Amino acid sequence: MSTGTNNSGISAYAVYLVSLGCARNQVDSEEVLGQFVASGWRIVDTPAEADAIVVNTCSFIESAAQESIDTILVLAKYKTEGHCRRLVVAGCLPQRYQDELADLMPEVDAFIGTGAYFRVIEAANPVDPKPLCLWPDPDGRVMTTQVQPRQIDTPHLAYLKIAEGCDRHCTYCIIPKLRGRQKSRLMESIVTEARQLAKAGAGELILVAQETTAYGSDLGKKVNLAALLTQLADTLPATWLRMLYGHPDSITDDAITVMAERSNICTYFDLPIQYAGDTVLKRMGRKSTMVALRTLFDRVRAKAPEAALRTTVITGFPGETDADFDQLKRFVRDVQFHHLGVFTYSDAADLPSHKLPNPVPFEVAAERRDELMMIQQSISQKQNETYLGQILPVLIESAPEDGMVSGRTMFQAPEVDGVVDVTVASKAPSIGAIIPVRITDAMEYDLVGEMI
Repeated sequence: MSTGTNNSGISAYAVYLVSLGCARNQVDSEEVLGQFVASGWRIVDTPAEADAIVVNTCSFIESAAQESIDTILVLAKYKTEGHCRRLVVAGCLPQRYQDELADLMPEVDAFIGTGAYFRVIEAANPVDPKPLCLWPDPDGRVMTTQVQPRQIDTPHLAYLKIAEGCDRHCTYCIIPKLRGRQKSRLMESIVTEARQLAKAGAGELILVAQETTAYGSDLGKKVNLAALLTQLADTLPATWLRMLYGHPDSITDDAITVMAERSNICTYFDLPIQYAGDTVLKRMGRKSTMVALRTLFDRVRAKAPEAALRTTVITGFPGETDADFDQLKRFVRDVQFHHLGVFTYSDAADLPSHKLPNPVPFEVAAERRDELMMIQQSISQKQNETYLGQILPVLIESAPEDGMVSGRTMFQAPEVDGVVDVTVASKAPSIGAIIPVRITDAMEYDLVGEMI
């Protein structure tokens, strides 16, 4: 990282930031680091070098909250063992637990909620340090029309946040409380940032929001995901475009058509269903029905026969019966998703679902998760085998050893899906290059191929 100086020629303060949770959090972290650099700070690679440490946290489920707490406690030691003078905790964890967290963690100098990311530099300032707790209503967070400076470690790949917040009321989800209502960015701002990211070397841009497919629902009838995808695809014809975090109820036929027809848009449909049984869906606060979900996936495949379908489901939701779970298994076998994520239900007292009767023991939820993943393994294997012998474009992301590189196809999203390991006979392609690869082997999640 850079080791610049401030305007006075004195070595700048150093900051170390840890970003936890989802890609949306990652964008927030990159913008926070952009603020630090613009203010003359240095970004360092180890906490021992830092004058200030920032942890951008996640608290969506219990395990994520625990990871955030564990990370904070590990980094707190650098206040006595290193140079750190300010430990700042930002994001979803302080927004969710507020005073409770502040009382439990005296090691932390400042807590910054999701509506106050713009105050992180103030909180980190080691000059005249004061305790600081800021968790304003996230609905007060304004979607600026200006593109914010970002510090991105993967220039060949960038996440593009198109909206913030969520208007839904799923009983298991805390996101609306942490992020507020749906707030879409103006299309012009998104396209401007996309141009900048592509010019800086991003071969793939990934659109993210709490509910990507609801983009524009707060901006008027002519602003929607289909219109945004069309503009981005036309503006950046050589850049891969991918959508994550969609919703079955808000994806439109127009959006499906655009994704199917534009060659630089990945026909990758990330549409978390959460369940496939009407009784459980109703208790979850979801409006979908099993018939509607099946119809949706049939419609996607009719418009985009090569589409990759990804979804997530929750096992162990209060009241889930053996019959419900059998129904879910049949649905997964029938639809044949390319990618499936399974989570066990995470309970908390501040969730509406906490009050529902007939809780499911964790052991049962975990057994159902494991059984479902075993079913999906064979499905994924079969799906991957359909690519044997095909020549596919692969975006190269790493070179783990001589004669070998690793990357992803259009039907593989970073972090959550598999990869393609590629043998190269001559000079290895550069990171970010898109190369033709003949697929020679298929496993449950990963593919093997050779550069041609």
